[in-house]
Amino acid sequence: MARVRLIDVAELAGVSMKTVSNVVHNYPHVAPALREKVQAAIDQLGYRPNLTARRLATGRTGMIALAIPEIDHPYFSELSRHIAEEATRRGYRVIIEQTLSDPIAERAVLSDREAGLVDGVIFHPVRMESLDIAKLDPGTPLVLLGEAAMPVMTDHVMIDNVSAALDATRHLLARGCRRVAFLGVIAADITGSTNQRLLGYQQGLLEAGVQLDPELVFTALEFTAEAGLRAVAEAIERGVRFDGVVCRDDRFAIGALKALHNSGRSVPADVAVVGWDNTFLAAYTSPTLTSVAPRKTAIAAAAFDLLEERIAGYRGVGRHRIVGHSLEVRESAPSTPRRLDQNLDFTAL
Repeated sequence: MARVRLIDVAELAGVSMKTVSNVVHNYPHVAPALREKVQAAIDQLGYRPNLTARRLATGRTGMIALAIPEIDHPYFSELSRHIAEEATRRGYRVIIEQTLSDPIAERAVLSDREAGLVDGVIFHPVRMESLDIAKLDPGTPLVLLGEAAMPVMTDHVMIDNVSAALDATRHLLARGCRRVAFLGVIAADITGSTNQRLLGYQQGLLEAGVQLDPELVFTALEFTAEAGLRAVAEAIERGVRFDGVVCRDDRFAIGALKALHNSGRSVPADVAVVGWDNTFLAAYTSPTLTSVAPRKTAIAAAAFDLLEERIAGYRGVGRHRIVGHSLEVRESAPSTPRRLDQNLDFTAL
């Protein structure tokens, strides 16, 4: 099938090629009725702008690259959707790259940016550190997500992980929990976020006058629901007493729910559970999962705000944006305080 050309759209709409070009490039001075007419012709013919021609004419492609560690991770999957929706609203298309936290793949995200395929990059690094990124030629505009790297000259968007973990811990303590566990620590963890969440958990206990107990920090082998299940099951087998769990992500929380169910523990009567990321899974567990909820739409909007300013020519010091979060309260850790007769005898756990 022959490629649909700009002139084909112009002939179908009965307008000039210049008018079609103005609509394609979203110029504001096109009358609404005329824009609708041209857009109808574009949709009917399936016209797609030639990126090479667009770059020659405007210096831009209208394409953005999004580089994330795992496409099938529920959090990154949902965040990708929000970023793609934000891109559409702003007239961009998105190319998604998966790095699998591989240092070579992460470096390629940055070293290949000069290829001219995209106008900017939104990147969630895991392995690369601040100096690694700072040493590379900035090339195409860049915005970073996550906690792994914050170079001085690079824009960055994240939530306050310490504050969010503090909120989750306070929530469990307000329910009457006093033996709150953290799930979990991974020996080979390179994400940067676990330590921040562990810090917020510890702050919450200390401000409530609850003694820290290393036995309540569970270790997992990997970032999977199965690993979370094993970590909680092993703690139960060792006789560890706990009545609440702050989980570093929803996958761990799902594993924790399963382990507690298998051991005959009732959630939340015996053990209350809080997850993290508020992914779609949280509303469909049994019981439904209370979860820390990063504002994913706000992350996407903030990243694009910074990126578009870079694309427009901003070359200043990096801006660091902290996006809000909330706690989505569901059945696994409701706000209602536990009754005094519930779960006071730890020997039963």
